Amino acid sequence: MNPSALFIRRPIGTILLTLGVFLGGIAGFGNLPVASLPNIDFPVIFVQANLPGASPSTMASSVAAPLERHLQSIAGLNELTSQSKLGQAQVIMQFDLTRNIDGAARDVQAAINAARADLPTTLKANPTYVKANPAAAPVLILALTSPTRSASQIYDSVSNLIVQKLSQVDGVGDVELGGASLPATRIDVNPLATARYGISLEEVRAAITANNANRPKGVIDAGGTAFQIYGNQPSTSAKDFKSLIVASRNGAAVRLSDIATVYDGPEDAHAVGFFNGKRAVMVLISRQPGANTIKTVDAIKAQLPALQAVLPGDIKVDVASDRTKTIRASLHDVEVSLIFATLLVVLVVSLFLRSWGATLVPAVAVIVSLGGTLGVMNLLGYSLNNLSLMGLTIATGFVVDDAIVVLENITRHVEAGMRPFEAALKGAREVSFTVISISLSLVAVFI
Repeated sequence: MNPSALFIRRPIGTILLTLGVFLGGIAGFGNLPVASLPNIDFPVIFVQANLPGASPSTMASSVAAPLERHLQSIAGLNELTSQSKLGQAQVIMQFDLTRNIDGAARDVQAAINAARADLPTTLKANPTYVKANPAAAPVLILALTSPTRSASQIYDSVSNLIVQKLSQVDGVGDVELGGASLPATRIDVNPLATARYGISLEEVRAAITANNANRPKGVIDAGGTAFQIYGNQPSTSAKDFKSLIVASRNGAAVRLSDIATVYDGPEDAHAVGFFNGKRAVMVLISRQPGANTIKTVDAIKAQLPALQAVLPGDIKVDVASDRTKTIRASLHDVEVSLIFATLLVVLVVSLFLRSWGATLVPAVAVIVSLGGTLGVMNLLGYSLNNLSLMGLTIATGFVVDDAIVVLENITRHVEAGMRPFEAALKGAREVSFTVISISLSLVAVFI
């Protein structure tokens, strides 16, 4: 058994094949995704709806339930769960592994549109959905701080701009703001005051709703021309609400400020973020499944100067967390290990065989083997991660061992007086079966 004989007898073809494998590996290396762990893509879609101030039970019954009724009819759905909390409902949909995530996303959007009629009219915006791996952590976290603005004001200034700009970057799957919420008018009703005036909470709610509605009051028809009549513009700050008349008692108007504390604040008072001891709005950026983590983060960082330019001047953008630092360190360590392994092979072979030609063989074998492996990894959809890099490091040792065994056996025959060509054929034939069997056994063990 001598599978090496074909390559020994045709050196020009062998050289061309070797160059082709190496060049294919170089081309594949540039396209390989880079991540901390292997890419395991679950077809999961998150649907989220926000209704500030609504209780968890209200979110479950009036928002999550209608969404579930429409979403559960989507084909290929394996599991559907929902979570409701103060002012927010989230529906988690896990599809069959064979279901195309993009097709599922289109069905989800259609179901959201169909469910809009069943959702509360007070829901300011349609529910949104994101395609993201539930096991993937944010690859980059940005912190937005300002010496003059509150966290809610920062959130209000950047909520639309930041998400839109960063979502357009290649490889970005989801952009989420945290650490604050949009500004709002908060009304803390004093139950003792409402009891003293004999005013129910429903009266307070109805008065606030009527004052905050921006609807026409009627129409004046004058000779073919119609004029719509509007009332005052909706209130947008605490001072607009304080003078609101809630009810009339004993001929006197009871204003909202008489029975409640009205002030400007955030929609969610429990959302808090800090960066270097300062209140901050955090921007959590997750990558798309299969995207190159390093390329994605580099593309985001390249957009930061332009993003800073369009933001208000007193808002500063800082990088709070960057997951690519550990990935870059891992890649660097593996590169150093491979370089040292190659150099050690060259030194050992040159020391014992004392032939630069013989020294070149294991070095070329290692380089070509790595290049071919990277090309095959690209074709199979693998990524460079901590596990695959560890495998490459271990496999390099196997290639070096096999190359030295074959080379030493051929050199033994040359030193015995045999011509190099015949020595190559005989030496390779003698150890080919052993090398192949050991390699296959090692592959079987690792599988």
